[in-house]
Amino acid sequence: MTPKQLLKIVVEAAEDVQAVDLLVLDLTHLTSFTDYFVICSGRSDTQVKAIGDSILKKVKDKKRLPIGVEGHREGEWVLVDFGDVVAHIFHQEVREFYNLEKLWADAPHIKL
Repeated sequence: MTPKQLLKIVVEAAEDVQAVDLLVLDLTHLTSFTDYFVICSGRSDTQVKAIGDSILKKVKDKKRLPIGVEGHREGEWVLVDFGDVVAHIFHQEVREFYNLEKLWADAPHIKL
């Protein structure tokens, strides 16, 4: 599976659970550890966890497993790392605090 195919699955899985303010950053020319960040929010801890679960299930259905998953128990910031694509699923207040969009301001945004 190419990074772009994986990205499409991750985005669709997040959209299936009504992720809020979904954004994709292209990091291919900025870093060597990943190609894309998918950043989105949930309106509650339960929705944040559900978005993470949806991403994990849809990608697993394509026979790909994550390198790591962090924060699922707390549900404030779930990180799902597939290597080429890293999904950051935030509770809105936590997203505003960490502001990854500003931290990675040089990264081009990909139209969804």
